[in-house]
Amino acid sequence: MDNLTPFHIAIPVHNLAECRTFYREVLNCEEGRSSEHWVDFNLFGHQLVIHYKPKAESEVLHHNPVDGHNVPVPHYGVVLPWDTFQVFAKELEAKRIDFIIKPYVRFEGQVGEQATMFFLDPAGNALEFKAFKDIGQLFAK
Repeated sequence: MDNLTPFHIAIPVHNLAECRTFYREVLNCEEGRSSEHWVDFNLFGHQLVIHYKPKAESEVLHHNPVDGHNVPVPHYGVVLPWDTFQVFAKELEAKRIDFIIKPYVRFEGQVGEQATMFFLDPAGNALEFKAFKDIGQLFAK
């Protein structure tokens, strides 16, 4: 995993200006290129692009049970170093993020133990950020 390369993900947003502010000011993402229909961001070294898409009335967030919580599907995010996760979680709490799942340690004492948190962007996209004390547990069975 020493040679990981950045991922690229493009997500739909129905409110480009509001999401642009959220990713730039709440998540502290550096803004890159943009047009009137999309904006690039540096999300912890990865390329996130928000693309305008009109809101569909039938879009409903689905959930699956994981470790006693209802995890939103789909979701995206980044695996962070443990200390970075802790600082980021405190920053989000200070900014009064409305968490779907507040920061906590999932699978405590088990294979795959990890810190995790879930919240929505202003367009309703679910984000998960997580961290492992032992990154070797990332794909452990």
